[in-house]
Amino acid sequence: MKFTVSVLAAGLAAAALAGPAAAQEADNLTAAYEEGGRYYTEDDVPTYNVGDDGTVDWLTYSGFRRYHSECHVCHGPEGEGSSYAPALKNSAIDMDYYDFLDVVTNGRQVVNSAEHNVMPAFGDNPNVMCYIDDIYVYLKARGAGVVPRGRPAKKEAKSDEIRAAEEACLGS
Repeated sequence: MKFTVSVLAAGLAAAALAGPAAAQEADNLTAAYEEGGRYYTEDDVPTYNVGDDGTVDWLTYSGFRRYHSECHVCHGPEGEGSSYAPALKNSAIDMDYYDFLDVVTNGRQVVNSAEHNVMPAFGDNPNVMCYIDDIYVYLKARGAGVVPRGRPAKKEAKSDEIRAAEEACLGS
């Protein structure tokens, strides 16, 4: 299974060089540019694009599907959280993108006398890792309140670039 990590590594290096103040100042929601059907903020972090008529970009739509196949059992429908795990729609807004990737990839444990939270690692699961940006973008759109609960009614077409990246990641 092959995962492209050059973009992740470049982003981690840029985030480390920029420091926390720069990350807080950057707008982590608004799409500044589009490349191959993917939308990015000014600091090159994946984000959503929702048209005036409610049409969502492909990643947001795909993220809805992937989230509900892999994440909603613990984190609740539409990223709303549950009694078992927190609302991820908030994490996608409040947490740095690279921290989000790290937690999903490597998992996290917080076990003490006050809490017992265990997030398993999904780094070896292609159904998560090949669609991690999709899931992140969907949760970000939910957290920003621009995508309502339920399956998005309208979506952009899947670009050739997104299709090729998916096939390469899945090895098909």
